[in-house]
Amino acid sequence: MLDNNQLLRFTTAGSVDDGKSTLIGRLLYDSKSIFEDQLKAIENTSKKKGHNGVDLALFTDGLRDEREQGITIDVAYRYFTTPKRKFIIADTPGHIQYTRNMVTGASTANVAIILVDARHGVIEQTKRHAFIASLLQIPHIIVCINKMDLVDYSEEAYNKAINQFEEISSKMLVTDVRFIPISALEGDNVVNRSKRMDWYQGSPLLHMLETMHISSDINKVDARFPVQTVLRPQNETHRDFRGYAGRIASGVFRKGDEITIMPSGFTSKIKSIDTFDKSLNEAFAPMSVSITLEDDIDISRGDMIVRSNNKPEASQDIEVMLCWLNNDAAKPRAKYAIRHTTNEQKAMIKEVVYKIDINTLGRNNEDKNLGINDIAKVKIRTTKPLMVDSYRENRTTGSIILVDDTTNETVAAGMIV
Repeated sequence: MLDNNQLLRFTTAGSVDDGKSTLIGRLLYDSKSIFEDQLKAIENTSKKKGHNGVDLALFTDGLRDEREQGITIDVAYRYFTTPKRKFIIADTPGHIQYTRNMVTGASTANVAIILVDARHGVIEQTKRHAFIASLLQIPHIIVCINKMDLVDYSEEAYNKAINQFEEISSKMLVTDVRFIPISALEGDNVVNRSKRMDWYQGSPLLHMLETMHISSDINKVDARFPVQTVLRPQNETHRDFRGYAGRIASGVFRKGDEITIMPSGFTSKIKSIDTFDKSLNEAFAPMSVSITLEDDIDISRGDMIVRSNNKPEASQDIEVMLCWLNNDAAKPRAKYAIRHTTNEQKAMIKEVVYKIDINTLGRNNEDKNLGINDIAKVKIRTTKPLMVDSYRENRTTGSIILVDDTTNETVAAGMIV
């Protein structure tokens, strides 16, 4: 049974001109998710450009530079809904120099849609995008073999692209990979099944997105509740109320559970779990709740409530796969603010272990300078312990960002190894 309000986030990736923006335009257009005034504006722009029909790519290429060059350079977020599900799309750029934008757009995605041009098959850029998707532990990958209309809807061209992709995905940590032959321009197998490819027995893209099982993507085993704020109403009805509010990062909490507060190590039991309008016997990720305990314990923002028999590691030394997002290079042994769930500390990059060569996907042990779009394994030292899990097990408690204290800019995003 599908939850009709369930939200699925997906990201698109592909080389320049593989048709990402056209695909999203086709999804929105054929699923009737475009307002009439938007449609009119885009029909007018298409006419001015001399196109016969509607240029579907214009639905997502919002920046003027993108419309002029016909490419995507920023992450464009689009929201649409069907009777079965809600969707958030992150349309990310294809160029090498926008690797950071792809990392940003894909970090919260359930699904990555990777486009492959049926004429060219798997190219360097496809390998890069598959690598980043596997690095970010995106649970599901859909490989859309696009532009099938330009290879006469050939099953042979489709199978060739599948074999090429399977060769690279076998070396990566990707569990669920699916393939669809499509023509985003003509609308084949995007929202409606293609009559021109009757050899393909699978479902079209939208149906796959609507029916994909994503409930098990969230870690239900490790109960983690980062405290965001302490509620002390001090009114007549709640004279002694002390609730700890936040969003459950993972796992399930129940009334009566024995819990431990980290990093202090104090223990207690859950007295109640409340939302704004009712009390619950249990709550699970990603619900926002307030928890009260049977004992008065000094707890503040940045502490974490966990089940006593299942604790994260409290550590000041962490190894992270870091993507550098800032135009200025990382300064050796400079201090940054590190943000992890609701916890903020000072941190220093102690060592760059190796950089990933984004072209060959090999390791570079010589070059230790971190510049924009670089991905590297680094060792970080924090002033106080963070309560961490590995990113592979828990995407919420396994991720960090580094912030420049002087400018308040986010300079890097990282996945704890």
